[in-house]
Amino acid sequence: MKFLLYQRLPLFLAAFWWASLGAVGFLVVPLLFVHLATPALAGTMAAKLFTAQTWVGVVCATCLLLISRSDKAPVPTRLVGSALIFLVLGLLLALLGEFAIAPRIVSARALAGATSTDLKLWHSLGSAVYLVQWICAGVTLWRLSAPVVSEAGDTAAVKGDDPD
Repeated sequence: MKFLLYQRLPLFLAAFWWASLGAVGFLVVPLLFVHLATPALAGTMAAKLFTAQTWVGVVCATCLLLISRSDKAPVPTRLVGSALIFLVLGLLLALLGEFAIAPRIVSARALAGATSTDLKLWHSLGSAVYLVQWICAGVTLWRLSAPVVSEAGDTAAVKGDDPD
């Protein structure tokens, strides 16, 4: 049982990272702007949600990196190596959004208000970074969920998955 849990943990982490990015960015935040009284209030709440999402992404990606580097990692877990570039890029994009782009959005909003071209520029850049992070998390999930193929070309059975 412990082996099975450890074996499936990377897939769970990647799925949680990708799904939470999608839920926050494509569902929750747009609903804030539809249902809250003012765009300023929705923007403030969205910023808090994006900060929380950053830390979800950092934790998931860091755990995936740590698991993939373990000497005791089961074979399917080692598939993280095939997604390593996307995993690291997604992690770096999360940090870039939180510590480089988000402060500039807040600053542009405070200095010039919602009509600022700086605000539009940084907001667009932040949206693009978020989208690419979502894609990176999706590719990581996709590659982790691929069946393990042996050197002979056969799909290897995962220990504990055989119903017999």
